[in-house]
Amino acid sequence: MAVARRKPLQSRQVGSLLFLCVSLAGAATIRYSVAEEMESGSFVANVAKDLGLEVGKLAARGARLVSQGNKLHFRLHRKTGDLFVKEKLDRESLCGKADPCVLHFEIVLVEPLQSFRAEVRVFDINDNAPIFPNKEPLLKIPESTPLGSRFPLQSAQDLDVGLNGLQNYTLSANTYFHLHTRFRSHGPKYAELVLDKPLDREVQPEVNLTIMAVDGGSPPKSGTAHIRVEVLDVNDHVPQFPRLVYRAQVPEDSANGSLVATVTATDLDEGSNKEVTYSLAQNPEAILQTFQIDSETGEIRLRGPLDFEAIETYDIDIQATDGGGLSAHSKVLVEVVDVNDNPPEVMVSSVSSPLPEDAPLQTVVALFSIRDRDIRVGGKITCFLKEDLPFAVKPTFRNSYSLVTDRGLDREEVSGYNITLVATDTGPPNLSTEIVIEVLISDINDNPPVFQEDAYILTVRENNSPAVFIGKVHAEDLDLGENAQVTYSLLPPKSGDLSVFAYISINSDNGKLYALRTMDYEAIQDFQFVIKATDGGFPSLSSQVTVRVVVLDDNDNRPMILYPLQNGTLPCSDLMPRSAEAGYLVTKVVAVDGDSGQNSWLSYHLLKATDSGLFSVQQQNGEIRTLRQISQRDPMVQKLIILVQDHGQPALSTTASLNILLVDGFSEPFLQLQDPSKHPTRVNPSTKYLVISLAVLSFLFLLSVTMISIIHVYQKIKYREKITVQEHFYDDCNFPNHRVQGGAKGSLSQPCPYEMCSATGTGTSEFRFLKRFMPNFPFPPGTGEGKTEAGSSLPLRNRSQGLEDHARVSDDYM
Repeated sequence: MAVARRKPLQSRQVGSLLFLCVSLAGAATIRYSVAEEMESGSFVANVAKDLGLEVGKLAARGARLVSQGNKLHFRLHRKTGDLFVKEKLDRESLCGKADPCVLHFEIVLVEPLQSFRAEVRVFDINDNAPIFPNKEPLLKIPESTPLGSRFPLQSAQDLDVGLNGLQNYTLSANTYFHLHTRFRSHGPKYAELVLDKPLDREVQPEVNLTIMAVDGGSPPKSGTAHIRVEVLDVNDHVPQFPRLVYRAQVPEDSANGSLVATVTATDLDEGSNKEVTYSLAQNPEAILQTFQIDSETGEIRLRGPLDFEAIETYDIDIQATDGGGLSAHSKVLVEVVDVNDNPPEVMVSSVSSPLPEDAPLQTVVALFSIRDRDIRVGGKITCFLKEDLPFAVKPTFRNSYSLVTDRGLDREEVSGYNITLVATDTGPPNLSTEIVIEVLISDINDNPPVFQEDAYILTVRENNSPAVFIGKVHAEDLDLGENAQVTYSLLPPKSGDLSVFAYISINSDNGKLYALRTMDYEAIQDFQFVIKATDGGFPSLSSQVTVRVVVLDDNDNRPMILYPLQNGTLPCSDLMPRSAEAGYLVTKVVAVDGDSGQNSWLSYHLLKATDSGLFSVQQQNGEIRTLRQISQRDPMVQKLIILVQDHGQPALSTTASLNILLVDGFSEPFLQLQDPSKHPTRVNPSTKYLVISLAVLSFLFLLSVTMISIIHVYQKIKYREKITVQEHFYDDCNFPNHRVQGGAKGSLSQPCPYEMCSATGTGTSEFRFLKRFMPNFPFPPGTGEGKTEAGSSLPLRNRSQGLEDHARVSDDYM
């Protein structure tokens, strides 16, 4: 046998050889190359020089290596710029059979940030010899084998690549075979033994050969295997089957390992040539996965499941082989018996989803068909719904059905249905299938917005800032999407006057209400209007709600002094006899407050007095009384300053000033002239002073009456104009006529008559307070004033009448 010879390769010193290739062109990638198996710390290249950087720049700029893989195989000395091998490189473990073997990494400079791509190609060295997986293969070749027969041998494996990989095979010298090397498109070369000389078992029953695989390294490496060729005796009888065809029936639900059939074959040879083995040769993969045969007994058993619906019969080729290698064939026809092992199959062809909630009855929702693969044994198929839903199953034609609506739909109650269809056969046994069809219900605009409350009551404090938030209305719409988008709006009054829009504003998106102007409790206590909520559907639906706004009183009015009159020039004066006892009623301070409730409750306090121990002021009604008897040492003119304060938060107050003149006599006997015959020439000084005082008081009284009358007339005209404008606005806006409660509590609970008389008690002079001075003061019980029914109140426009009463009371008092 000829042995292929190879030209000697140029020797290389692998341990110290280093291939270096630097490329800075193209994509700016630095390329290096090293040989595998270099020791850790071996020098690769100077990176700083290749990058054009000075020594030490790498350390200054924080250079580091970033591997594109999971492991970094190199390390960088940043001070010198040298690149070293981190650990020994094994090209076969890094890249396997891939060639070239390239390791990629990046050189990253931090300050400033800059990155350079680099790659190192690892060259292969001849460090692996070819290896045969089977060191002692066995070939059995009959002695009657013709010349030129070829026998493929196993390939040797060489982990190296290129010239260092497997290159050739050689065979030891012999007279029976020569070696022929062949190539594969993918994979290593392999060798074939070619028979050159006839074999004769009687001359040489066994031939031993040695095959050598050689690579192309320098020096080359090789691997060997020992081939043992066993020459077989000639077998001149083949096995014989008693039948050419076997038949068997097997239920499709038979378990694995069930016996299907048993075949037998006999051989007339002797010895090993008589021993027959059975196999399923030359059969499709489906048969090999379904059946298996006992090689000694010929029993055919199930290996995998049977399915009548997939394959009804199997044609199995049975091969019987004797010890000499001769074989015979027979067939086994296996008929699969159908059983009811397949549930009905439901196939949905179309589904109408989403479905409008106003869909009429008998609307087709889905179309589906049902098939039973066990048509021979499955029997009749029935179909029904698993749950009580507003749907029904309606047959259309053979094995085809439609799902239709059976009752009305309401998306607000159920937004979607998971309809479970059940299809069952009659068996036996009964098998069924369930399938779920999801049907969504689409919304239509069939629900108007609904307010959370039947009516809203909101409050706003008077003197509010413009555009202040006073409350919110909210309406829910059970529909979906645009049908549920609610828009709010103010409805104009029935009278058609749109002036309400200048006072109240609403956010159309969220229903928030704002007071556009400042409210005045003294002008209006509450009012109401109508809000409309409209959804975004087509056609749109709407609902209305009434909103009542209650104005809360704020303590913004100071108490007003009605008596004693405060004209800004001279305080009012009252007379009091020096003979008055302790507890004597001197006068009464009368004041009113334009606010209501607690803000109008008044209290009276003595702020300053000539003699604080002489007089006291009743806190509730403002009565001024003496604390002790008058003495001759008390000054004739007592000056008092009374503080009138309401109970609001914060409290407001005003002061009243008056003078009390202490006189010796304050009755008719005191006024009679003394007998001139008894006192012809002497005039009492106190009488002269008294006359002067009376003259001054009379003048001041007349002046005060004139000024107050003018003021009252002016206020009356101004107030009527204001009431006329306000009434016009609120009447057009359908605001209720708020009335002052008849049972309201003011500072004057009832009219109290007071008398101021002289020491002799003649009672010829008195003053009374019989009328209210402001309209929000209640009528006292038993005074004879007209009242409405319980809980009723006077309208706002009666306030002008109250002012007139006020003027009359003041005139009566004066």
